[in-house]
Amino acid sequence: MRIVVCVKHVPDVQAERVLGDEGFLVRGDDDVLNELDENAVQESVDLAGGDGEVIALTMGPEDAVDGLRRALALGADRAIHVCDDRAAGSDVLGTARVLAAAIRQLGEEAPIDLVVTGMAALDGMTATIPSALAAHLDLPALTLAKTVELTGTVLRITRTMGFSDEVLEADLPAILSVTDQANEVRYPNFKAIMAAKKKPIDEIDLDDLGLGDGLVGAAGAGTRVTNAVERPPRDAGEVHNDSGDGGRRLADYILGVMK
Repeated sequence: MRIVVCVKHVPDVQAERVLGDEGFLVRGDDDVLNELDENAVQESVDLAGGDGEVIALTMGPEDAVDGLRRALALGADRAIHVCDDRAAGSDVLGTARVLAAAIRQLGEEAPIDLVVTGMAALDGMTATIPSALAAHLDLPALTLAKTVELTGTVLRITRTMGFSDEVLEADLPAILSVTDQANEVRYPNFKAIMAAKKKPIDEIDLDDLGLGDGLVGAAGAGTRVTNAVERPPRDAGEVHNDSGDGGRRLADYILGVMK
């Protein structure tokens, strides 16, 4: 079993987010591996077993290597870092184009059985990279999995859609995205963290992937951020003491909000 797990280095969800002059998110020292990608790495390691290979793949600036180190500590065997200033400002389609090219290149070494992602990156929350990868690679996509079962070469998932659960299955190779319900992440101990420092990380650029054509990055993006404002502070709540008419007053408040 040979698995590529796509991961992303993102700002901590608790940190204040700021856009730079070019409309790009300003990254800082508190950036972390996308939390949902930790579930993707864990699922990849579980599916690969002891005799498989898990390759962590990311596209990002130089400090994105920290996210790859985290993925290696969680059990990935090696990592690929697509690092190129020309990729800055890529939208979902551009990002998927780069990741798909890297996956194809890895497939030239030996077949890739499965591509795994988290359900969404917590910076953009588009949740569309898995489907975009499926389109680029012409593979079936099993997305938003809360349970995953592999029997031979058949992958089966369950996912919740609205009030119902769906069961989907596909033959490998395939694209899989997982939610945080899919598994419990086994956080690395000191030994695993130290061992991750010795695992290989290969850095490549757009030219290595044959993509130095201006179709990725800000120049090739179909969308861009033109303006952003700080989230306004929350207003202080109103405290009402119940004097026997609390239910009526609450109903009046709800009706007023709904008008």
